[in-house]
Amino acid sequence: MPRLCRDCEFWFDVGSRCPSCRSPRIVAHDELRELSIAHMDCDAFYASIEKRDNPNIRDQPVIVGGRKRGVVATACYIARIYGVHSAMPMFQALKLCPDAVVVPPRMQVYTEVSKRIREMMLEFTPDVEPLSLDEAFLNLSGTAKLHGAPAATLMVRLTNRMESELGLTGSIGLSHNKFLAKVASDLEKPCGFSIIGKDETADFLRDKPVGLIWGVGAVMQAKLRTAGILTFGDLLNWNRDQLKTQFGEIGTRLWKIAHGKDARKVDRRRPVKSVSNETTFDKDISEPKELDGHLWRLSVKVADRLKTKGLHGRVVTLKLKQRNFKTITRRRTLEIPTNLSDRLYRNSRKLLDGELKRAPFRLIGVGLSDLHAVPNNFDEAELSPEEARHVAAETAFDSLRNKFGKDIIFKGRSLD
Repeated sequence: MPRLCRDCEFWFDVGSRCPSCRSPRIVAHDELRELSIAHMDCDAFYASIEKRDNPNIRDQPVIVGGRKRGVVATACYIARIYGVHSAMPMFQALKLCPDAVVVPPRMQVYTEVSKRIREMMLEFTPDVEPLSLDEAFLNLSGTAKLHGAPAATLMVRLTNRMESELGLTGSIGLSHNKFLAKVASDLEKPCGFSIIGKDETADFLRDKPVGLIWGVGAVMQAKLRTAGILTFGDLLNWNRDQLKTQFGEIGTRLWKIAHGKDARKVDRRRPVKSVSNETTFDKDISEPKELDGHLWRLSVKVADRLKTKGLHGRVVTLKLKQRNFKTITRRRTLEIPTNLSDRLYRNSRKLLDGELKRAPFRLIGVGLSDLHAVPNNFDEAELSPEEARHVAAETAFDSLRNKFGKDIIFKGRSLD
């Protein structure tokens, strides 16, 4: 059986240690040289960066996120032992792990590190599909001739470079399609390298819960449970037509995934579906002026990201969370797409006005979806004279901020 040393990249056929460097960190599989679809997932990305940059907290449980009223963005593996996980309310996380060090997110730092990792990936293949700052799919088909090494070696090389150059670790999943590569990357975290080959796919999946399938959340799992479907093995007892009749179009996808089939390509041009930003308050807020100030600042952040990406969108979304954690989501579709903070703010403010009676709120967020690239011939001439004035003002506003820095000028409402 082919074996690969994860420390020195040496290939061999027999033994539990590398004959070259004596390392026990090896990966072995019959299809190790053939598989070429990989998924790389950084290990506790935000928390790992914070520990790297502050050695004083390296051996402590670390939670990255908002303050006591915020939510957990990520938790290190020590904190996870106590039951802390992403998206958990911070007060609950601190009950579980009262000695945790809570660190506010530094998104600019995380973004820069993510760019470095992406650059490393692109040295191996142009077919990189990012899913978030800390994970991506890679299609390494046909790269062996270029690099003189199979995909498994390139993934070992990637994680070794991440550790030596950035002080971070990642877990690799290698398989014959995207679904299985992503499943594999979760099998041995942290610092894992797992493989699911073609020949073992059916046996591997048979006893796994259907919740493993991307997009099968709590509601869908409940429907499947009612039909007696709890595992992949249960799905295999149904044919394609039966699943489609019972569950609609998703039934066809369930049948394919249950048989280990996933025809999705690694798409380096995978479109951004939405851009949003939100903030959790230290105390519940009812005052419209104070909410207005937060709404404006969030609108500027979202607009800046859209402009950087060369995107605009039609659907404005307002998100509010009440003191009982009930989430309110409202949407408004624009006739003309935009990436202007003023238009985003004014439309989300109209949505907010309709919900003020539900105040106080503990969180507010704003986003834009139905995104498309801004065409070269896009003309704001269709806007009303009043909107055109807003466009001219924001263009001048952006010009000053780009030249002198984002904090050089701001609108009065952002001080509320």
